[in-house]
Amino acid sequence: MTRVKVCGLTNEADLETAVDAGADAVGFICDVPVETPREVSLEQATKLAAATPPFVTSVLVTMADDPADAVELVEAIEPDALQLHGGGHPDDLDALQSAVDTDLLLAIDADDVTSAAVYDGIVDGLIVDTAGEDGGGGTGRTHDWDRTRSAAADLESPVILAGGLTPANVTDAVRTVEPFAVDVASGVEKRGGVKDVDAVQSFVNRAKTARRPAEPEP
Repeated sequence: MTRVKVCGLTNEADLETAVDAGADAVGFICDVPVETPREVSLEQATKLAAATPPFVTSVLVTMADDPADAVELVEAIEPDALQLHGGGHPDDLDALQSAVDTDLLLAIDADDVTSAAVYDGIVDGLIVDTAGEDGGGGTGRTHDWDRTRSAAADLESPVILAGGLTPANVTDAVRTVEPFAVDVASGVEKRGGVKDVDAVQSFVNRAKTARRPAEPEP
């Protein structure tokens, strides 16, 4: 079964919506240098992480340039996982992995998905996303899922598919890529930073029930 992360949560009502819908992970965006209605303050991210129930993974999403800044955020917010955007040197990521008591996820630009092999085995998961010019996600744009599927086949790390996913296309996305998980933010919103209850429920249900069509018998 494909796992689901609902990202860009800004308030406890939307957190409850994601949890009730069956999301496996929830994401809170904090300390990013890009303009997004989904960014929350350090204080709000800490509250949301603390409110996340057991068996649901809380994910801090950030673009901290300095690994030391990322460590400080993790120590303050205490998420279950840290998700980085904007790249990073493998040695820095390896050191960061040792410095924090969380899983480490790295977002990879879908246009450069072949570079994911450099980080394979260093991080705990690779998020293939459609990045904007500023390096951030949440663009609402899809990418070449067949290419992502081909690249993922050579990776040992779990692959999380992101970028332009919605309730309308997530079934096809899961069937095409067969990812470990899918990640959605803008695709289940009423408006920037506010989730749509029906869209969240539909997305989670469709992602978890999607199956790749059986191959015809020879």
